[in-house]
Amino acid sequence: MKLSAIVGFLAAVPAALAVWPLPQTFDQGSYNTKVHLIDIKTQGNTSPIVRGAISRYYKIVSRESFLAPAEYNREILNTSGTLEGLVVSVESTDEKLDLDTDESYTIDVPVDGKATLKAKTPYGAVRGLETFSQLISSNGYAKVIASTPIHIADAPTYPHRGLHLDTARNFYSLKSIYRTLDAMSYNKMNVFHWHIVDAQAWPVESKTFPELQQKGAYSSKMSYSYFDVKRVIQYAKERGIRVIPEFDVPGHTYIVGTVFPELMSCMNKQPDWDQYAAEPPSGQLNIAKPETAEFANKIIDEYTKLFTDKVFHVGGDEVNRKCWEEDPDVKTYLKNHPGEDVESLLVDWYTKVHDHLATTGKHAYTWEETLFHSNYTPPKDTIIQTWIDGESVPKTVAKGYRVVSTNSDSYYLDCGHGAWLPNFDGNSWCDPFKTWMHVYNYDVAANVTDSEQLKLILGTEVALWSEQTDETAIDTRLWPRAAAMAETAWSGKKDASGKVRTTGEVVSRLHEQRFRMVDRGINAEPLQPLWCARHPGACNLP
Repeated sequence: MKLSAIVGFLAAVPAALAVWPLPQTFDQGSYNTKVHLIDIKTQGNTSPIVRGAISRYYKIVSRESFLAPAEYNREILNTSGTLEGLVVSVESTDEKLDLDTDESYTIDVPVDGKATLKAKTPYGAVRGLETFSQLISSNGYAKVIASTPIHIADAPTYPHRGLHLDTARNFYSLKSIYRTLDAMSYNKMNVFHWHIVDAQAWPVESKTFPELQQKGAYSSKMSYSYFDVKRVIQYAKERGIRVIPEFDVPGHTYIVGTVFPELMSCMNKQPDWDQYAAEPPSGQLNIAKPETAEFANKIIDEYTKLFTDKVFHVGGDEVNRKCWEEDPDVKTYLKNHPGEDVESLLVDWYTKVHDHLATTGKHAYTWEETLFHSNYTPPKDTIIQTWIDGESVPKTVAKGYRVVSTNSDSYYLDCGHGAWLPNFDGNSWCDPFKTWMHVYNYDVAANVTDSEQLKLILGTEVALWSEQTDETAIDTRLWPRAAAMAETAWSGKKDASGKVRTTGEVVSRLHEQRFRMVDRGINAEPLQPLWCARHPGACNLP
């Protein structure tokens, strides 16, 4: 039976259909298979990534005894066979992980005998193991895979399914980052966008400029060493997650001025900071000074070596023209160079930085202001991250650039807690709170019709800015709302028949995924009262 034919009845069917994110193809039968001791073995050569994933998932499926809330009173299912184990075979042992990595897999679960998982790459096997783990549910004192035989053929709709985390405004321990990477893997997300520095703090070790961390971290305990960064990259890779760092320039750089004040403009303007920056403290690299591009390029040289991904984010957002227009050095430069202005200086500055980044072999990733709010024309291999409004994606692809959408109206998960400025009793600029329904309903391709332009959409990325969040609140801020984005980026917005999935159709599966994450140690917030989760549809508006 095809999943597309019954997707509207998910609340009433066994857990076999409750996989999150939804596979592209899911055929099921009418039998049930007993699960006793899970024996997961490999066939042929395998990589350390696959062996590590098998070890993790063996522990998960051995420990879990999970039943969906909608099935809380399910009678014990009669079984027609026994699962003898899972055989994993992977065509390649190549552990290269980038934008072009194949994450496809197939799973076959017979009524009786051994299940098979086949993938082209180690990361397809990682995704398939997550799906396999979700097929198993409790059955009294035993376990079962319902609705066998099962055939799954799956692959992501978009190659970039990301989570942006700001660790500069408030600090996050490695433990909380690891837990976030675990949760990402449970939802088949594959990019950790590490917004590791900002105006408020520079918590990462620098061997080129050691004082940046020494003076820029909130404390020696609130910092990341080279060793820490390498551990995060490896931990993420083992879960099929790329780590893309962001070192934002030339704006959002006040913290650099605590070490190199001579490089800066409009340092910590008070009390009228709002005239010079999006938030305090103000401070931007002085684009009239050649030394600032040299500084940025040395940062690029250092951290493109530490961070292994082919993509490197250089920020470029929210630069403030007034900051430079009032700077004495900028005024002097412009007086001595008739015909130039702040805009031409910015174009020249971007050119120097982006050209230098290209010499490292990395692709630039940048916020949309670099493309739309300046006269600079980035290289065509630049990835543009949009956030301002719903028109940003179609405008970006119309110019021929690849795009990742972090639409602030749908994907800014920090919004909805009011202002964080103590003398302003009102909403924040991006309120209200983005419900999981609002997250799920966003369609990155909604306003793009040209087939070639559609190919330029790489995917989506939720963002957690940290003005009002740290590791004590990260789980509830992210989950399960980030999981809502994860499904639309993996499964797409439509089923096999072309019908757009609705939040009413998917809520039972998301309830199950939320409880599964909680069972796995992720403090995901509830979607509804438990009564609603147990009685699908009963809490819908008429």
